[in-house]
Order: sequence, then structure tokens, then C-alpha cells
Amino acid sequence: MLSACSESDQQAEGGRPGFGGPGGGMVTRVITEPVQFRQNSDQIESVGTARAQQAATIFPQAGGEVLRVHFEPGQYIKAGAPLITLESAEERLDVAQAKVTLQDAQQLLSRYERIDVDGAISESQIDAAKTAVEAAQIGLELAQEALNKRTVRAPFSGYVGLTNIDAGAMVTTQTELTRLDDRSMLFVDFALPEQVFGRLKEGDTIPMTPFAAEQNPVQAEISFVDSRIDADRRSFMVRATVDNNEDLLRPGMSFRIQYSLPGMSFPSVPEAAIVWGGDGPYLWEVIDGKAQRVPVTIISRQDGQVLVRAPLERDDLIISEGVQKVRQGSEVKSLTDTIQSDRPAVASTPATSAALQ
Repeated sequence: MLSACSESDQQAEGGRPGFGGPGGGMVTRVITEPVQFRQNSDQIESVGTARAQQAATIFPQAGGEVLRVHFEPGQYIKAGAPLITLESAEERLDVAQAKVTLQDAQQLLSRYERIDVDGAISESQIDAAKTAVEAAQIGLELAQEALNKRTVRAPFSGYVGLTNIDAGAMVTTQTELTRLDDRSMLFVDFALPEQVFGRLKEGDTIPMTPFAAEQNPVQAEISFVDSRIDADRRSFMVRATVDNNEDLLRPGMSFRIQYSLPGMSFPSVPEAAIVWGGDGPYLWEVIDGKAQRVPVTIISRQDGQVLVRAPLERDDLIISEGVQKVRQGSEVKSLTDTIQSDRPAVASTPATSAALQ
């Protein structure tokens, strides 16, 4: 024989109530949980290219025949060390002649000054002799400078690259001799989107991975953030400095930049708590036992949670399950504590799923 059983009878017999809707009773049973806050993060990805902290393409300051090449490709050269010497016989003769000219001018001036005890030498003659000495000194400096240019020296310490120049070759001031790189530190330039401008500061540290050695990520320090946004690309340039004292990296290498940039904190709610209406997403907050509709703006999704912009405080109660049965201002009862206490006794049937049926 079958008999009907009321909800009150079920409760009296120790059964657990299901969710009630607006038409099924005065109180709607729901699952609630407190609002937590999480920090939003933007995942930035970019590709940068490395350059040496100092780099130069070496050209001679004068043309002529190469007398000697002083380096081997790949060699470390100290600042001021000779790289290439050009034939300089003519310039050496010019220096010698300039020295003789200066010596003659100095001797003439000295002679004038010795005999000018009773006005025998006019003032104009002495002035002309002094001018001749000064001109001879300038001539010697010019000749010495021309001689110095016959030797090409390293402007800074670093590693020289390949060269196609050998002794006996003729070069001009347009002939590329070699390249010189100081790669003890590398600069990596990369672009970032406009929306993260101002959130990276000089001195911040970010990870980078060279494409040629993905198993060896490096840490780089932000050394420069561009002061303007590229209006066409809607991005800005950043320069990071990588320590390369072990000399494992090279200028021209490509680096992958993947970095989670921390942002603001927002209320974090379960995805199931979000309801979509005609005017956008919203959720239900429980205030004094009644459901209150709260419009939200979705910021991001993280591991089944949704970060929202909404007038919520930490530990405010929101409805996470049963949202479709709730109406504005309806009385609600949270089954969260009941389900948690009952869960060991009904382990074979999830309490939350049963309550939603």
C-alpha cells in the first residue's frame, strides 16, 4: 500500500530536505559560502632580443695598407689595445719634420730673447718668432695625430668578432675591420602591451628563457621603461639587464618572457555563483536571511573561481548553489553546515548533488 508523506513528515523521520523554490515554500534552501579575495594577475608574454652592453663596428680613421693584424677572431681585447696597424712611413717622416720645424722656431725665439737687451730686436720680430713656435707646435700635434690614426685601437674591453682583413690588404675609412662586443652584461629589449604600463618598475626582476637554452632560464633586472606608448602598436618598450659573467649568452639571442604580473585584489566567487541576466552578470548575496541581487563585472577566471568587481566585503555570504531558484528578497536558508555534517553518513551520494535534485 502506498501513502503520501509531507515534507514535515520527512523531517520528523530524520530525512534531509531538498532545495525549495519560490513556489514550493516560503524558504528557499541554498548552498552559501563566504566571499574571499584574490589578487588578479596578468600573464605577460613577449619575445626580446639581446645586445651587448657595449658594441661597436670598427672602422679605420685613415686609409692605407694593413701592416699587421694584432688579434684572432673571438679573442678578448682590453681597452686601448692595438687591433690593426697600417703602413705609416710617410706619417713618421711628417712627425720628424714637424719636430725639426718646432726646434728651429724655438731656437730662433731663444736667440731673439738673448740679444734683445738694448732693443736691438723689434717687438714685432719677437711676436713673429713666438707665433712661429706656436704654429710649429700645432704642426707637430697634427703630424702625431695622423701617425696615431695608423694604429686602430679597441675603444673598450671586449671580444672581437670575425675579420676578413689580412696584412697587405688595402683599406679605406669605409672598410669594416671587425666588431667588438662587451658582453659581460646583456640588454634585452622587448615590447609589452599598453594595459600593463606603469606596473613594471626599474629594479624589478623578471624571468627570461633563451630560445637556445630553454632548460636554463635566467633572471633579468628591469633597467629602463620607455616613457611613451607606441601609438600604432599600442605597446611600450622595456629593457632588462642580464648578468652574463659566465659568458654563456650571446648578443643577438632571442629570449622568451613569460611573467605573471600581480595586480589588484578582487572578490573571488565560484563560477556557479554567477547568473547571467538581460543586463549582464550578477550574483546573490545573503543579507539578514534574504537574497539580494548584486550586479558584478567579471575581471578574470582562475581555477574554477571568478574574480569580480562588485560591492562585496570579505566573508560576505553569497549563494554558490541553487541560484536559479532564488528571487530578489526571497528568504533563504543555507544548507552548507547541514550538508557538511551529513556528508560522512552519505558518502556514496554527494550531498550537494542530492540537494540540487
